[in-house]
Amino acid sequence: MRAVAVMGLALALSACTASSPPGSEFNDPYESVNRDVHAFNKEFDRVVFRPVSRAYGTVLPRYVRQRLNNVQSHFSLPADTINAGLQGRGENTVHNFFRFLVNSTVGVLGIFDPATSLGLEDRSTDFGETLFVWGAGEGAYLEVPLFGPYTQRALVGEVVDVFLNPLSFIGLDAPESYIPAGTYVTEAVDYRYEFADTVDNVLYESADSYAQLRLIYLDNRRFQLGDTSSAAAIDPYEELYGE
Repeated sequence: MRAVAVMGLALALSACTASSPPGSEFNDPYESVNRDVHAFNKEFDRVVFRPVSRAYGTVLPRYVRQRLNNVQSHFSLPADTINAGLQGRGENTVHNFFRFLVNSTVGVLGIFDPATSLGLEDRSTDFGETLFVWGAGEGAYLEVPLFGPYTQRALVGEVVDVFLNPLSFIGLDAPESYIPAGTYVTEAVDYRYEFADTVDNVLYESADSYAQLRLIYLDNRRFQLGDTSSAAAIDPYEELYGE
């Protein structure tokens, strides 16, 4: 019932999101506030997140980091399965269900990934994509403290996906209750370490890191969704690697 209530709230919120003006590349009515948040996030990255990611990637072997990432990906599979069903993608629904079943058992709760070798590769999705399939607008661009860029639709989807995580419904005691948040954080830290050069280039080498990040995020998200309703696509890496 809680999941149903959350999804109902998500629909109500997504219906209120502002649409991008026709022909525009992005909808950023909160740019002034977003830039302040971006400055905070950038400083947090410089002082905390980047040093922590370097230490994490240096201390832990890649094999161990990948196993932790597998757990995070594994416990997102129930949400992937539900979202695929809500999107009317029956094949992906069955595919994700059996991927979860195999990796829960043979894969020891997702630590290992035997499902991929059996042809059950990752087909991740999210409630933001579900809202897109249902026709909800992208809404305004937002930069969230500590979490970075979103659209309103993607942010609503992110909140719903938290409640679709099975560990959100199990009454675990500490320290087990910290598993969902813990694996989310370790995955983000590992991503920051693995793509350090690209992230540093965007944040610290761009003439306008806010505009660069906004462009990359929106183009990448629209590409993931197959969204062809927006303005003509722009190569998000053109300014990074072009002369």
